Amino acid sequence: MEGDVVEYRIDRRSGIPAYVQIVRQTEQALRMGVLRVGDKLPTAKEVVAATAINPNTVFRAYRDLEQAGLVRSRRGLGTFVTRSLARPGAEDDSPLRTELAEWVARARSAGLERDDVLALVTAALDAYEPDEPHEQDPGDRGRRQEDA
Repeated sequence: MEGDVVEYRIDRRSGIPAYVQIVRQTEQALRMGVLRVGDKLPTAKEVVAATAINPNTVFRAYRDLEQAGLVRSRRGLGTFVTRSLARPGAEDDSPLRTELAEWVARARSAGLERDDVLALVTAALDAYEPDEPHEQDPGDRGRRQEDA
């Protein structure tokens, strides 16, 4: 995917549908400022070549992102970012990001695996904001609206 800003990685063992992984990775790239308004997402063909998933899976993820107002497909041109999710503190040179990177390095050096680190961060977030609703799968957004 030469020239593209984001490369999708699909973890087939995670139990999370591939389209949800694409949506989450795109949202993360938007939050971290890796993707910016106007950037072009990889084509479905490029994602399929890199991940060996079905093209319809990519189309579903991109459709969910479009319904969320994050991207827009332009026939014959591609899919482009229309809205950022970046917040202050997510920049590469942010003190918060530096502190977190250092903490993650210490945790990994102490023998914690990725899932252990994620569990610790999730527990800390839950303790800090216990009443905040957990993020839903992007595919549920449309279903909730249809059910209403």
